Amino acid sequence: MDKQRDVQTIKFSTEQFLALLKIIYLGNWVANAHLGDAETNPRLTEYEEIENYVFSHAKVFGLAEYVDDELAEDGEYFPPRMFEESQDVMEAINEYDDDTFWDELIEYLADRDFTNQYSKSEIQKMTIDERIDKLYIHIDRWAKEFDKHSPDTLTIKTSQQEPA
Repeated sequence: MDKQRDVQTIKFSTEQFLALLKIIYLGNWVANAHLGDAETNPRLTEYEEIENYVFSHAKVFGLAEYVDDELAEDGEYFPPRMFEESQDVMEAINEYDDDTFWDELIEYLADRDFTNQYSKSEIQKMTIDERIDKLYIHIDRWAKEFDKHSPDTLTIKTSQQEPA
């Protein structure tokens, strides 16, 4: 199929394009920030290529301050450092991290309690619906616990006294 025929045009206001830059930055950050410089990851390459392409149009919208194009001669356009320091962008990242952390902690603790409550053979005999229902008892319990008590009340008990 001819790639030229597949190209479409969409119009953005300056405000919409700025929002698109932020969304592209956030999406790439969520998908790839944890990968570091893993250049062999196809997702990293694909997402950075689209980020580069979209950011290459920032000046057309009068948003030159929203693109780092020092390497533009090489065809590379990057989000500027100000994105990392932007209050609304960092607030979105922090909210995502906070929410994800608590969801992951709840799921980890629920899974731990579920597998401590039932043997491997008991779990294997359960239907998927039974497993989900029994697991969600623990998920709900931990979610209520963290809703009721602040994170400041969390402590970790160790089986032996650790040196100070």
